[in-house]
Amino acid sequence: MNYDSNALLAWVLCVQARLGEERGHLDRLDAEIGDGDHGSNLSRGFSKVVEKLQGASPGSPAVLLKEVAMTLISTVGGASGPLYGTFFLEAAKAMGTTASFSPEELARCLQNGIAGIQRLGKASAGDKTMLDALIPAVDALATHGSATDAARSAEEGLAATIPLQARKGRASYLGVRSIGHADPGAASTALLFACLAKAGS
Repeated sequence: MNYDSNALLAWVLCVQARLGEERGHLDRLDAEIGDGDHGSNLSRGFSKVVEKLQGASPGSPAVLLKEVAMTLISTVGGASGPLYGTFFLEAAKAMGTTASFSPEELARCLQNGIAGIQRLGKASAGDKTMLDALIPAVDALATHGSATDAARSAEEGLAATIPLQARKGRASYLGVRSIGHADPGAASTALLFACLAKAGS
């Protein structure tokens, strides 16, 4: 399965729909260690993304993901807008003018997105952030060429955040009290890759 603009648009539409369903769950996760608005913020942002994309030609994959990025940066509050926006923006930059990507090629672009997040948030794997789901998911996509494997790795990464103490973000203020809670950013990342698997099926 190659990913062209239509497949990436299907990915974004799935994310928007799933965020509408999971918004309350993500907010509850965030309420345990953060501000309690992670799901609501992302759901609002992706609804704006879909408003902008629907009815227009999606253009190249890079153009589509840049539109996603800029809309999220301008409409999503908290840390998630800049972080997810940077992820999609840096991935778009790596795409250039290419019209279609194998899963492994898409992973290479998404690795650029991870590097952007790390520069912005100064976080690493093990800090109890979205990166704990994102890094293994993209690694699985690069290694196995399977979005299903990537989605499974994201879910495993999400579960692995539960026993961790947060070292970055608002949750880090809680110290040891952050242990025992899943990271909401890792949860939304798992949702993202579940939709990538669906878009690629």
